[in-house]
Amino acid sequence: MRIIVDVMSGDNAPLEIIKGAVLAAEEYEATIVMVGDENVISDICVKNDIKLPENTEIVNAASVISMEDKPMSVVRDKKDSSMSVGLRMLANGEGDAFVSAGNTGALVTGATLIVRRIVGINRPAIASVLPLANPVLLMDSGANLTVTSDNIVQFAFMGAKYMEKIYGIDRPRVGQLNNGTEYNKGNELQVESYQTLSESGLNFVGNVESKAVPFGVCDVLVCDGYTGNIFLKSVEGMGKFMMDILKDVLYTNIATQVSALTMKSKLRDIKHRFDSSEHGGAPILGVTKPVIKAHGSSDANAIKNAIRQAIHFVDSGINKDIISFAADYDEKKLLADAEKMYGTRV
Repeated sequence: MRIIVDVMSGDNAPLEIIKGAVLAAEEYEATIVMVGDENVISDICVKNDIKLPENTEIVNAASVISMEDKPMSVVRDKKDSSMSVGLRMLANGEGDAFVSAGNTGALVTGATLIVRRIVGINRPAIASVLPLANPVLLMDSGANLTVTSDNIVQFAFMGAKYMEKIYGIDRPRVGQLNNGTEYNKGNELQVESYQTLSESGLNFVGNVESKAVPFGVCDVLVCDGYTGNIFLKSVEGMGKFMMDILKDVLYTNIATQVSALTMKSKLRDIKHRFDSSEHGGAPILGVTKPVIKAHGSSDANAIKNAIRQAIHFVDSGINKDIISFAADYDEKKLLADAEKMYGTRV
């Protein structure tokens, strides 16, 4: 298996990305292909005494897409960037998955236009595992600011298949993020999506308020990407805030510090559970090959985990199931549209 890694993109690139790629090469049975400026990569390895394992390769890329670049730069003025080169390699069959901590808009655009959408899937979506006690997959967490009820249903199907394959959950429960649990809550999109999801054959549990999400009411949470991204960052921020508060309480004085020592393993477990870097990254579901969006602030451990996630994605065969669903969904929709137009089943 070959995992392509964009080592030049992200807040901590290229050092932390290179270190994460090396950790993954040492731990997993896969070839790690690092895409970036080969001179920069070599210099960093020398300066930081990093020895590249035999199962690593370097592919040169002359430029980098910054966080400020426009999404279309990946297919226009920066075709020689590490992100663009890596995505083309994936599309051409020179790797099995691609990992990047770079510009989200550019990565989604490149995944859609270079790697290509799965036929029948209207919009790819970013699938983020929320850092909660029980895993909840958020669809979409940032790829699509505006969506239709059809998009929401496709997000739900793809998310349910991901949770089934990766987490072994039988008939994952799907909830729609909303400002109330009643069927008529929200705007026109939420009301229409509620009806469509109810008739989808999925294990739809209805509308879910944000305050209920941490308590395991659903396995997949669907919404538009704008709402999802705000919700995701709120959850991540609140988790960090609560850990900081807990640390302050436990290190107030000698007595609390002694108590903290007795709970050291439990505290480590809590930190592990709520640390988004442990999940590594978020797959972009709906494109023909696995593309993983790592957090922009990823350190070496997060990149290693994103690569682990890419390997699991490839091994799981999720895309085969999504391709099958998309073909079936597209056919059913065409029949339904024809029935509406002509008043009879074709």
